[in-house]
Amino acid sequence: MLGERTLLMGVLNVTPDSFSEGGLFFEPEKAIAHALEMQRAGADLIDIGAESARPGSRGISAEEELRRLLPVLRGLKRRLRVPISVDTTKAEVAEAALRAGAQMVNDISGLRADPRLAAVARRYEAPLALMHMRGTPLTMQQIPPATNIWREIERDLGWSVRQALKARLRRTQLMIDPGIGFGKTVAQNFEILRELRRLEKFKLPVLIGTSRKSFIGKTLDNSPSGQRLMGTAASVTAAILAGAHMVRVHDVAEMVQVVRITDSLLRA
Repeated sequence: MLGERTLLMGVLNVTPDSFSEGGLFFEPEKAIAHALEMQRAGADLIDIGAESARPGSRGISAEEELRRLLPVLRGLKRRLRVPISVDTTKAEVAEAALRAGAQMVNDISGLRADPRLAAVARRYEAPLALMHMRGTPLTMQQIPPATNIWREIERDLGWSVRQALKARLRRTQLMIDPGIGFGKTVAQNFEILRELRRLEKFKLPVLIGTSRKSFIGKTLDNSPSGQRLMGTAASVTAAILAGAHMVRVHDVAEMVQVVRITDSLLRA
């Protein structure tokens, strides 16, 4: 049950240009095998994304997104015991994925890209994660930094939550994510982690994704994404201690240990 312990969301990017894995799991067979491996390692759910959100990415059509996504969902049907979240901003993609076996939607645009996505989540009674992002993946590194990042996060997530509730989603379906790395400076990412309890005013579960992100690399002498394991571990620990309910990670086996030790510390 959400809240009894920190849940671990395993990341599966079925894109040719993921910032962290390149196209390692672009082929459906490799993606399916990796999802099953993350389940064995202890993931509580798998988040599958078929459209890259790396800085500078232009996005793809719904047709292309589904072409990448559906073979993986079909291949995992009746083989994966943990729930699947679909990482998409498009109502059309979310609906097709939910029909194909996904059980949750992770919208990095917070309903800004396609407000119809809320109605899809309501129709399928699916949990919906609403993330804060400044700009779009294409523009988020070009826009001027926020002068007050928390003011923007609280304002924009408030808007996203209100849109979801207007679409008649239940509060119990909603989760919020402050969007570490999405249009924030390195210092602002650490500020968000340090002050994460400011999100308690929403009275909603909090999802955090710091795994392998560039603010870790820049802090660690520009280490490449594959060498950010310990930095990720530290950020995951900080997020849990500050109140995160779910963490989104690439290195499931290692982060299972981090989560268990941090949860034990909180229960002590």
